[in-house]
Amino acid sequence: MKKYWQPFFDGLIKNNPTFVLLLGMCPTLAVTSNAINGFSMGLSTTAVLLVSNVVISLLRKVIPDGVRIPCYIVIVASLVSMVQLLLQAYVPAVYETLGIFIPLIVVNCIILGRAEAYANRNTVGLSFFDGLGMGLGFTAALTVIGLVRELIGAFSVFGISFAQYVPEWIQPISLFVMAPGAFLTLAFLIAAFNKIRTKKNLPVKREVSCSGRCADCPSASPDCKPQ
Repeated sequence: MKKYWQPFFDGLIKNNPTFVLLLGMCPTLAVTSNAINGFSMGLSTTAVLLVSNVVISLLRKVIPDGVRIPCYIVIVASLVSMVQLLLQAYVPAVYETLGIFIPLIVVNCIILGRAEAYANRNTVGLSFFDGLGMGLGFTAALTVIGLVRELIGAFSVFGISFAQYVPEWIQPISLFVMAPGAFLTLAFLIAAFNKIRTKKNLPVKREVSCSGRCADCPSASPDCKPQ
């Protein structure tokens, strides 16, 4: 069972897609003006990532290498369309708020990266936990960023204002709910996260997709065999 939990914790902490790998920066910076938006975007991405990892792992021996990327995009686009329709039907407020960033999940480098680097080479069980860990890591990061920005910039938490409890001489810093605030918040949180990781001695696990051409690979060892 440990082999299944390892990719989960790698995606959640060691190789967090936002704070460590710095992937998916577009939605990270654009939709995290508050915690609800970040949480909603993270869950939507997690759903797509989880199912796409499982489907691609199931089909990894069927999809020809020459067309695997177009096949991944078709699979992910189908799943994103389903998520988009579900959000529009059941949570229209979230759908309107996230807007164009829902269909842009199709080209999110986290999803395509995990499909190519992990799901294409591992079993369904491992791919499931990898997608779950990466998705929840992305969701947690977006939620924390949105929470910090909302807390400092609007004196509210998940849409609940506490401004009436703050002394009048303390004013919210509206910069944090604007575009520059996203960059500042992300930078400070990355620094804090990496500081904690350094103390805990958690190295980044770099994953490289194998092309099968060992002679052209700069990192190949003499006994390397194509996967």
